[in-house]
Amino acid sequence: MTPRGLLISAPASGTGKTTLMLGLLAALRARGVVVQPFKSGPDYIDPAFHAAASGRASVNLDSWAMGPDRLRGLVAAAEGADLILAEGSMGLFDGVALAGETGTGASADVAAMMGWPVVLVIDVSGQAQSAAAVALGFATMRPDVKIAGVVLNRVASPRHEALVRVGMAAVGIPVLAALPRNPAIAMPERHLGLVQAEEQPELAALLAEAGRFVAQHMDLDALMAAAAGGAMPAAEPLGLRPPADRIALARDQAFSFVYPHLIQGWRAAGATILPFSPLADEAPDPSADCCWLPGGYPELHAGKLAANSQFLAGTRAFAATKPVHGECGGYMAMGAGLVDAGGVRHQMLGLLGLETSFAKRRMHLGYRHAAPLVDYCGGGQAALRGHEFHYATILSQPDAALARVTDATGAEVAETGSYRRQPSGALATGTFFHLIAEAQ
Repeated sequence: MTPRGLLISAPASGTGKTTLMLGLLAALRARGVVVQPFKSGPDYIDPAFHAAASGRASVNLDSWAMGPDRLRGLVAAAEGADLILAEGSMGLFDGVALAGETGTGASADVAAMMGWPVVLVIDVSGQAQSAAAVALGFATMRPDVKIAGVVLNRVASPRHEALVRVGMAAVGIPVLAALPRNPAIAMPERHLGLVQAEEQPELAALLAEAGRFVAQHMDLDALMAAAAGGAMPAAEPLGLRPPADRIALARDQAFSFVYPHLIQGWRAAGATILPFSPLADEAPDPSADCCWLPGGYPELHAGKLAANSQFLAGTRAFAATKPVHGECGGYMAMGAGLVDAGGVRHQMLGLLGLETSFAKRRMHLGYRHAAPLVDYCGGGQAALRGHEFHYATILSQPDAALARVTDATGAEVAETGSYRRQPSGALATGTFFHLIAEAQ
């Protein structure tokens, strides 16, 4: 049986739910409570922080891209934990207009399905009793979603807290904590969210401070008592077809955006993962059957990648006889060239003709459904679900389209990905969307 759980959410992004989540994980871990973290929605960065704070790998749950059996199977990661804490994305009810595999991608879908009450984080700066109207609206929006209580964030003073509590008492919503402003636990951000965990040398101290701060202002016993769900037996995880038996996987600060559940699924299916670091001028292991270049921030390291001769030559030699696939940043690294934010062009692998630029940024964001036009990456032509999130502009994409790609409304998008076949028959392929799961 899975343990009981809670979902940490908010009315909107930027309210402080990630900081609260990390503080709770650190505080509970310090008390000896084993907490299994999850992240609702397509996010790579937050789970790395969850893992650092909890000591357990965080797993993504996505109601648009994943069917019910897959979601329940992934919750099996909580085996052996005392408590589940899941962090939502954006606002609690925010998702796409049309449902996918299970829902719209809203965090509320996951909370309802798993029976996890919601801890609603409200930024009360600039308001007092009016915050209660926000909380009441969220508490009554969906009958299948229960609000366990609210955490008041960025409280200005004891008087301010007292006024907000008056409003919450009037509508019968428990206040689980009141957190004053604390710039000491603020985390730096980049255009895709928080700066990656591995890029923060002071992360351990920051997490410890966040844990102390949350423990000081919250009754952790009351929080744990509010958890619910966990009555259903965990389903067996659905197998994820690996692209090969032996997979050379790029892993460093330039190529870090890969979902933990994908790697876990590949390993569960019997695949061997062979990590290598392009930034350290390493090439894919020649014994691998395929090479996978995840997304990340290659644009921040383009000069170094362009100068790493062993990585370039070794990957090109690998691609001459074996398949190579890139996602988003990995796709851009497979192209002919990448123009950084300063307008400087850097030569990339040249396995594809793709040319991209960050000199003129344009956001590309949203869920993607892909129907591959060729067999690739061991998955044949099975339909896929994923998401796209980047700021690169395509300057040239001369190769054949890899897939018919549509957004969450069914509208076709221009970012089809591309492929190029080598004389040996091996395929070099790439997409701007990140794979989450096979479509059911």
